[in-house]
Amino acid sequence: MHPLMILCLLQPFGQVPVLEDGDLTLFESRAIARHVFRKHKPELLGAGSLEHSAMVDVWLEVEAHQLHPAAGGVVVECVFAPLLGRARNQAAIDENLGKLKKVLEVYEARLSQSRYLAGDFLSVADLSHFTIMHYFMGTEYAAVVEALPHVRAWWEELAARPAARKVAEFMPLGAGLAKKDE
Repeated sequence: MHPLMILCLLQPFGQVPVLEDGDLTLFESRAIARHVFRKHKPELLGAGSLEHSAMVDVWLEVEAHQLHPAAGGVVVECVFAPLLGRARNQAAIDENLGKLKKVLEVYEARLSQSRYLAGDFLSVADLSHFTIMHYFMGTEYAAVVEALPHVRAWWEELAARPAARKVAEFMPLGAGLAKKDE
């Protein structure tokens, strides 16, 4: 059977990722991540405290619905548009930067009260930001984050984690990426 047909049997939208864990088949990256964390590192979901797990859920939702769309809009134009052979849409970049600045003001306020987003403990709410922020911080717009001391410190600590550095090795910042001045 063709691999695409197999994928369509496992994932109703015919997309990756798909995870088979015994008799359980999951799709959607955030659902897969939560399952893996529940199974192997429940403390990263705030397990053991309803308040902690609720705050993890809040910041996972903020990342998915507030930060990711805005930062992603910038990354698409700065990283992927050139790779696809099209010009960057500066209007889209500017619009998304405006949205992102407002979101990051909320992050700055939150991180002025706690070391991490869900509280004073590292959680998947923090880790879920890594991919989009890694690419965003490689653009010339990284100064948006660097201007906010608590957000900058949070990001630098997150990016310095050994696992994050290892993942970053598989996420090159070249080929089409307008790099920030160093």
